[in-house]
Amino acid sequence: MDHSLGFLALVNDAKQRITEVTVAEARVRLAGNPKAVLLDVREDHEWNVGHAAEAVHLGKGILERDLEKLYPDKNTELIMYCGGGFRSALTCDVAQKLGYQKVSSLIGGYKLLVAADWPMAKP
Repeated sequence: MDHSLGFLALVNDAKQRITEVTVAEARVRLAGNPKAVLLDVREDHEWNVGHAAEAVHLGKGILERDLEKLYPDKNTELIMYCGGGFRSALTCDVAQKLGYQKVSSLIGGYKLLVAADWPMAKP
């Protein structure tokens, strides 16, 4: 995808403050912490095409509004993914600004989950 320079600047700025994890690291974290949440922050139409089987959907457009309602415990471990790892970097930055302490962005997002044969589901 061809991203605008302004968008890439926002993402690069956010990436200075967030933690990124690989698919392998995400597997370990989710297996080691049954309360960890794999959070799909893509748009509804992307979610409807397919998503990680255990993922919870909370689109980037409503994340700020609904994150605290869904996960009031700010120590909840959240691993966020989008299509390629850009929007999830932005949502991780926002979650940290909301006070969440254990937030990570999945490097490569949905594309790398599919490439890694992650179990997928369709609504």
